[in-house]
Amino acid sequence: MADGLPSGLLEACVVVGPANDKLKELSKVNESPLPLLDPEVLQVHAPPFVSKESLSEPAVRNLSQTQQQRFFIKKKNDRPVIKAGNPKEETIEDVSVPKDLDLVALPQLCFPGGLQITKEQMDEQFHFLVFTDVFGNQSHGVVLQYCRSIQMQQEGMQNGHQSLYKSPQLYIAYAICVISKHPYYNALKDCLSCLLGQLKICQMTDMEEQVKEFSAKLSLVPVPPPGQLYVVFTLRPLTIVLPSREDKNHPVIDLDLHLPLFCFKSRELLQIIASILTEQRMVFFSSDWAKLTLIIECFMLYIWPLHWQHPLVPILSQQMLDFVMAPTTFLMGCHISHYEDVAKLTDDLILINIDEGTVSCCGCHYVEVPDIPQAAAQRFKCRRKGLQLHYDLEVVHQRICSSLYELRMQRRHWQHRLNLDIQNITLELIVNMFRDVSDNLNHEHRVFNTDEFLKTMEPGDQPFYKKVLETHIFHSFLKERLNGKGDKFTQMELSTQTEDQKLCRSMDYSRRPTIKEIVLRNVSLESSLSKRLGSSLPDLDNKKHLSLLKQMSPTKIIPEKRKRTVQFSMNTPVRPVKIFQLPDFPSPLNYPNVLHYFGDLILQLNKAISATPPDDSSLLARYFYLRGLINMLSSKRSDALSDFQNLYKTDIEIFPGELVKSLMDSLQIEERVQVEKRSELKRLICQMKNNEKSEHVESDYHVKKFELPKTPMQLKEFVMCTQQSGIVRDMATSQRLFEALIVGGPKHIHPEMFRVFYTFWKQAEAEAQDIDLPAEVLERLDNNECVYKLSSSVKTSYGAGKIAMTQKRLFLLTGRRGYVEITKFRDIEEVNISVALLLRIPSLRIKNSLRKEIFEANLKSECELWNLMVKEMWAGRMMADNHKDPQCVQQALTNVLLMDAVVACLKTQKAICAASKLAYFEKQRKVPMIIPRPTAETLKHKINPSQNMTHPQSVDVLLYTPGQITFPDRDVDGNPKLWCALSCGKVVVFDAVSWSLMQNCIHLGESQLNCMMGLDQKQVWIGSQDSVIYIINTRSMLCHKQLTEHHGEVTDFALDKLNPENRSGQAQVYSCSADGTVIVWDVPSLKVKRQFHLSCDRLQSIQINNDDLWCGARDCVMKLSPRGALLCKISLPDDVKTTSFSRVTLLMEKRQIWTSFTDSAELCIWDSSDPVKAPKRVTVPNCSVVTCMIRVKDQVWIGCNGGSGLSKVVGKIFVLDSESLKVEKALEAHEDTVQALFSAEDRYILSGSAKSDGKIAIWRVD
Repeated sequence: MADGLPSGLLEACVVVGPANDKLKELSKVNESPLPLLDPEVLQVHAPPFVSKESLSEPAVRNLSQTQQQRFFIKKKNDRPVIKAGNPKEETIEDVSVPKDLDLVALPQLCFPGGLQITKEQMDEQFHFLVFTDVFGNQSHGVVLQYCRSIQMQQEGMQNGHQSLYKSPQLYIAYAICVISKHPYYNALKDCLSCLLGQLKICQMTDMEEQVKEFSAKLSLVPVPPPGQLYVVFTLRPLTIVLPSREDKNHPVIDLDLHLPLFCFKSRELLQIIASILTEQRMVFFSSDWAKLTLIIECFMLYIWPLHWQHPLVPILSQQMLDFVMAPTTFLMGCHISHYEDVAKLTDDLILINIDEGTVSCCGCHYVEVPDIPQAAAQRFKCRRKGLQLHYDLEVVHQRICSSLYELRMQRRHWQHRLNLDIQNITLELIVNMFRDVSDNLNHEHRVFNTDEFLKTMEPGDQPFYKKVLETHIFHSFLKERLNGKGDKFTQMELSTQTEDQKLCRSMDYSRRPTIKEIVLRNVSLESSLSKRLGSSLPDLDNKKHLSLLKQMSPTKIIPEKRKRTVQFSMNTPVRPVKIFQLPDFPSPLNYPNVLHYFGDLILQLNKAISATPPDDSSLLARYFYLRGLINMLSSKRSDALSDFQNLYKTDIEIFPGELVKSLMDSLQIEERVQVEKRSELKRLICQMKNNEKSEHVESDYHVKKFELPKTPMQLKEFVMCTQQSGIVRDMATSQRLFEALIVGGPKHIHPEMFRVFYTFWKQAEAEAQDIDLPAEVLERLDNNECVYKLSSSVKTSYGAGKIAMTQKRLFLLTGRRGYVEITKFRDIEEVNISVALLLRIPSLRIKNSLRKEIFEANLKSECELWNLMVKEMWAGRMMADNHKDPQCVQQALTNVLLMDAVVACLKTQKAICAASKLAYFEKQRKVPMIIPRPTAETLKHKINPSQNMTHPQSVDVLLYTPGQITFPDRDVDGNPKLWCALSCGKVVVFDAVSWSLMQNCIHLGESQLNCMMGLDQKQVWIGSQDSVIYIINTRSMLCHKQLTEHHGEVTDFALDKLNPENRSGQAQVYSCSADGTVIVWDVPSLKVKRQFHLSCDRLQSIQINNDDLWCGARDCVMKLSPRGALLCKISLPDDVKTTSFSRVTLLMEKRQIWTSFTDSAELCIWDSSDPVKAPKRVTVPNCSVVTCMIRVKDQVWIGCNGGSGLSKVVGKIFVLDSESLKVEKALEAHEDTVQALFSAEDRYILSGSAKSDGKIAIWRVD
């Protein structure tokens, strides 16, 4: 077999028992009871078991001749004497030991209670082990203890002569430990149960060969990849099932997750989870060794995706009890008989009695373990009550299964459903505890703001979070969040957000409660109070309702009212699972038979691949993966590489990078030459080498806590500090804040000044959280409004009270009338400060365009600040209305809050001057920009795809995908989506109904993305400069597939619908690359149907019309047949030979081909029926270069760079009539070049600009 083999089911099989010399010594001892024996390793069996070199050896010998890793040497006459056997010659046997297997402690772990000779035969017992190496890698063991009878021969005196006689029959236990890299506890227990039946009937002399053959069979079993494919094999009389991992981030689950629910009540369960999350020193106890590992492993799965980072020893033998005195954090397991001994050994232990279901602490020092956050705990308790934990109750209405296989599969199916429900309940618990973590992460600087996270937690929950935040478990969890891990935690966190929360997270960074949240808070308090007052006196638990309901706000807990969420958690849909049955194991197990077995296995996989529909790419990927493993085991390295290469087209998520790397390293010279001749394999090798180089580049994976600066900061350090603190995200605002804080002082920010500023900023946030508005006020405000600023009590022309500012309006809070509206910002006509002649007291005057009377407020010392703030909000509102850009209001709010903090921080005469540095929109208002009427009427909305980034990004490509009214899966969002490709391989996705950000930054390599195409509402194809086509699953928002057949940058796509039903299964896609290659793809299978090469200068576009291909290059436009035959060609006009074509648009109903040129404002319109005919020419006015072009109905929209004049508007869009070739509209679109245009169902046009503007505009189509 091949070297460097992938890890299969078996890592090693070890036989442990008494040594023969120990049994001989016992023959001289007459003790009752018989003493304990020290178990020793008797046999070690590890793959590989057969090899080509052993071809000439007998079949049985083949199983041991190739074990040449390390050797454990044992004499055969040291084996115990058996009843009917005769001593054999003394020989030396080489027993292979895997390099990671420690045999020193294994005997004690196989017999944790000691090895005892008994007079009665004991029942067989199983228990389970976990081994962890110094790097944290785990192996898992299943141990079978079974008894064999032994006949001791003892010396004695008979008739005065010394003689041998037989002692009474005794029994001794042997242990067989199967070790695997994968936690297949149930499967390996079934395997050992099958072996047990053979061991009971075999002689002791045959035991070694039986175990060896058993081990060799298990070594032939491949472990299934993550996904929906299970591997099944037969060991008489049972059929063994190996379940797969749910995904690559999730562990294998092959145990019963409901076992702890039988052992512990909810209160104790939550105490144990809290102890694990706060990294206590914990010891589990049970009278059953098997329970220890299984219960502990269940708790490790309960806290997923958090991972235990400390020593984990589920079973301690009596000789290992001093391990519990270790000063570090640990999690261990002991027999219940050692409970008192362990409790006396050390203090500060959490003792968990599985048999009694209790949790306690030992020693004189009380271990204070904080409770799980109350709202999350209450939710968990409610969810647990809905579980059906009893199998008999579940199947009482079903028929009795007639076969053992059917019965076992029925039980497995029930257990699988129950495990899924438990996983979702525990995952929901973790999400409810840590869903606010993402709000306090800064991904750019890898900073977590601990203090701000704690402030958002309820006071009663803070002791828990203060401990958890200091643990290694949480630190590892933070790193995964910062690295953008898209696991089930992230999916549940996103899927359970309301639309309000999504919109708030994407636009509002100020951490103010909305009116809706204040109403919910008040309702919760009233409901809690009524429950308390109405409860009977002895029901003391209801005292907790007040804090509980206060905590159960929509931002903290998955809402009960969301039916989708309840069904997601409690009625978990079971994914359809496919079963792959392995062939029967060969007999005898020699090299030719094993090769034949692998051949049969490959034939079965070939049949499975042929029978799988091409559109079921996920299942195909699992079959390719398994076939790659078997080809690798069969030393068919090139075939194995080809199978793994197929994963790029089916599911790259399961691509085994390390395995493929080792496979390539093992290629022989002849094999490498053959591989280099196959283009797809050559490309795979190049990609693996590039990935290896990128892995050597050091990445910053640590997580920093935000700390206030300790040294003076220049501009660069100040910008970084404000971004890390969460005050400001974009660099331009940070620079204005820096200018404001250094007014009249040195050109740096002193640490004390920043501390004072930061303190005022956070105090304002805290005060806003405590604002309590009367019900009459709440009724007058919109649900999404927030109160951002509240003045002191002042006298106004509308009465005395406090002036409140939201993002929409100013209103007066009065004691008598409660609410008096002052004005909405969009209705303001004038704002100024007036001074009374006699008193010389300044007052703020606001004139409303809808009212005659002028509002006047005597704000005293606050007057100038309020004057600045109101003007900035007014200007921001005007800018937002004029440019249809709601982010202007959010930016104005940020500026206003910064002004407030700057004035509070400086407290000098220059404070107002400093704050005015932040009045960005007010300065823009003073230099009014007239928006042309066509622009104002056509522009509908603007969004910022770079809103969560520090710098604006260039919008390179846009794609609109329509929504679906009905979905087979209710948890799928059916709204239309806007896909936006930004610089450096980033894609962001917006909900095209609410324009809220759905997916922040899908990373697709490091190169610019050139083109996008939606396909059947299930996938999006994206072409990149790195020559790869990335395919994104629109449900998971993950890139599971890559097409790597192109050798130049991919520039365009065209979809050829082969039937009127527009089904992707009846479609093919054309893709083109800059080197002139055109590839035709079969959509379901992603196979290349054909490809051809065009001789041209940079192939830039491809379009289909009436079965003809129109390809645009820099030097020509070509009409081709579907097979690539040239039908006609349009060359550059003679007078523009120095330039090149840039864009091509077809209007075949009018027989028009529109072309634009590089660095030119001129368009040429060619006659498609007579391409040789001289084209019509149009020069776009006030345009320096045409950058993009799109056909919409009978119009052509032209995106360009204006490039002249004093106007800030550089990017313009011209709408030309295709008949008259005249400009119908000239739209002032962006402050930078228009980079991309896309039509949304011919109703709207989407335009994206270069990075100086970096925004997307939505235009109405007439």
